[in-house]
Amino acid sequence: MRSIWKGAISFGLVTIPVKLYSATEQRDVSFHQVHREDGARIKYKRVCTADGEEVPYSDIAKGYELPSGEMVVLTDDDFAELPLSSSRRIDVLQFVEQEEVDPIYFAKSYYLEPDAQGAKPYVLLRDALESSGQVAIVKIAIRQRESLATLRVREGVFVLETMLWPDEVRTPDFAFLDEDIEVRKQELSMATSLIESMEGEFDPSEYKDAYREALQAVIDAKVEGREVARPAEEAAEEPAADLLSALRASVEAAKKSRGEKEGKAAGSAEKKPAARKSSSSKSGSGSGSGTKKEPAKGRGRKSA
Repeated sequence: MRSIWKGAISFGLVTIPVKLYSATEQRDVSFHQVHREDGARIKYKRVCTADGEEVPYSDIAKGYELPSGEMVVLTDDDFAELPLSSSRRIDVLQFVEQEEVDPIYFAKSYYLEPDAQGAKPYVLLRDALESSGQVAIVKIAIRQRESLATLRVREGVFVLETMLWPDEVRTPDFAFLDEDIEVRKQELSMATSLIESMEGEFDPSEYKDAYREALQAVIDAKVEGREVARPAEEAAEEPAADLLSALRASVEAAKKSRGEKEGKAAGSAEKKPAARKSSSSKSGSGSGSGTKKEPAKGRGRKSA
């Protein structure tokens, strides 16, 4: 990974020099715009609408359009004079419980790596923050944009998550919120049963981007000059007669699906002890295999 920002965490009178890295990346299949006839790339020119002449990048500035249609032109010097108190600094403002921060405010995640001389205070703040069970509210300026952010610990590393400002989150204003919609007790009970039947521990590795995989298969097929295998379309299910019937059918389908998954997991678990018994008998031959060993005690996981 390549760092995109260098600065320091300012925590009281303690300064911790750090580097900032993007913690996530988009895995979308990227495309170029090309000429359909010969596949050549399409280029765009920056043209002035007033005289139709091409404008070099060095002559391009930012403009803010007024309601009257007039344009206010801002230069690099105008932006340079703006006060950014948190420039090159991550200012710790306060500490709060993680549940207090609504996830709707989160924008983008970054990793923070300490410089060599900042490793000890980094680890000190990391351990103290992790043991507190809280997150730090901080302020940071990245690419001339000041943002609030949270600072938390993940796998022994600080994760900085930039946040939207309160006025950037829209208020939900929908007509149905003012309607008096009646939900029957049986419907609520069945919906609760559906939720319970689909409960489980979240494992992101169980999910995949089916569209991206199918798109990559199309590209690979074109490269290799073969026909693309089209997946068979699933038969559309008949709609349920009413909401309660739909919920009841969903509960039964969820239970059936969970039963199949648990059956497969149990089947694979039954095979593993047999494999261990076979390997242990081989290793134990000729070396006092009759001695019964005490089972190893479970090790506690050390938190970062």
